[in-house]
Amino acid sequence: MKLKRIAALVLAGAMTLSLAACGSGTASKSGSGAASGSAKKASSVKVGIVTDVGGVNDGSFNQSAWEGLQKAQKDLGIQAKYLESKTDADYKPNIETFIDGNYDMIICIGYALANALKEEATANPDQKFAIVDDSSLASMKNVTSLIFEASQSSYLVGYAAGLTTKKNNVGFVIGQSTDTMNEFGFGYCSGVLDAGKKAGKKIKIQLANANSFADTAAGKSDANAMITAGADIIFQAAGGTGLGVIDACKEAGIWAIGVDSDQYHIAPKTILTSAMKRVDNAVYAVAKDTVEGKVKGGVEKFSLKDGGVDIAPTTKNLDPDVLKQVKEVKQQILDGKITVPKTRSDFESKYGKGIYTIK
Repeated sequence: MKLKRIAALVLAGAMTLSLAACGSGTASKSGSGAASGSAKKASSVKVGIVTDVGGVNDGSFNQSAWEGLQKAQKDLGIQAKYLESKTDADYKPNIETFIDGNYDMIICIGYALANALKEEATANPDQKFAIVDDSSLASMKNVTSLIFEASQSSYLVGYAAGLTTKKNNVGFVIGQSTDTMNEFGFGYCSGVLDAGKKAGKKIKIQLANANSFADTAAGKSDANAMITAGADIIFQAAGGTGLGVIDACKEAGIWAIGVDSDQYHIAPKTILTSAMKRVDNAVYAVAKDTVEGKVKGGVEKFSLKDGGVDIAPTTKNLDPDVLKQVKEVKQQILDGKITVPKTRSDFESKYGKGIYTIK
């Protein structure tokens, strides 16, 4: 890889005059670490996205990321491109493709890319990167970690589920059991339990780990098992796998809860609401900072307070009284009156052990 990069630089130097005559050129890197570099002509700025295995049409966070970059392309005039990863083995080659293409910013979508990104960021210290849902590389000066308070939006949809369920039986399907993904679960279960307590009812919560973000069949199977066991609302935080959950809920005539983006359009008569994680806004912000030369390493956090997470704006399927109560608890979170658990220890200290059993 190093020899390849040196060869590319030598070739670029030899072709400088001909490139200038053609009206094109190679964008210069703007350094790393604290905010550095200078503003560039937007049309010369190249920003690329590397998806995880869910793909750009997962109806979830990969798709949201690409929509954010497309908006940046339209608004700012940058060059935008995505590369899909079909398997984990594609992560590193896809990142290297963008490095060799002299991209100013490379955004990795999902914590699954962290290992590949760490290797490439170490080998290319002048290349700027960003990664969604991972803070393990926060000490690297050329990596910006985009972190979301997913428990907050999940609490809101959990609260809605707890007030809406008729059978007092709801479900949650996760794509993979990690600290990042379990944050969705802790928030959702907290919301369900608090709503149940307020309504004076005990609600059963079924949990399943599909162990994939790209297996719709697994998502549908897990959802069908929950439906058979009495669930009438199922929340999924599982990327492309979640589409299978939605399909099962649609066939059974029960409510599904979407994730990351407003998934109402996928099944208008099935999606009760969605837990929004505004990856699109975060990607747009990174692209804008790249144009303006303001990119910096470290952690960028997005929460209810700054609109980084929220309950979906489409509320057609929510009972007006339920929506009113959800808005009330949202304000209590903003006011600091409700602190939503983000870790197992925080969740269990408040609600007890044996409730959240996903492995």
